[in-house]
Amino acid sequence: MKIVTFREIEESLIDNKHTVEHFQSGCSGEAQVAILDIDTIFDFEENKHEACTEEFISIAIVDDESDFDAFRNFGIDSWIKGSDLQDLNSLLNLIEKRHFS
Repeated sequence: MKIVTFREIEESLIDNKHTVEHFQSGCSGEAQVAILDIDTIFDFEENKHEACTEEFISIAIVDDESDFDAFRNFGIDSWIKGSDLQDLNSLLNLIEKRHFS
């Protein structure tokens, strides 16, 4: 899958079978998955149509309970706790299997 991140993420957390682009460094506009956090929600909202395909899945990295309320208004598809980022690749594999196979 093609993934665009709106925040820095350690690339070792994502299998190299996926293509990862960082929005701040430029992107192709073909991302199937967007990864963001509370600090990048407005960058995501303003640029998601430039960075992603028409049908894409968004993943929000949540650091505390109050983040859920903020993300709820933005139609985020899935969430992962910041403390669970080691499981990000498992979430990506599940998304790939269910949405892009």
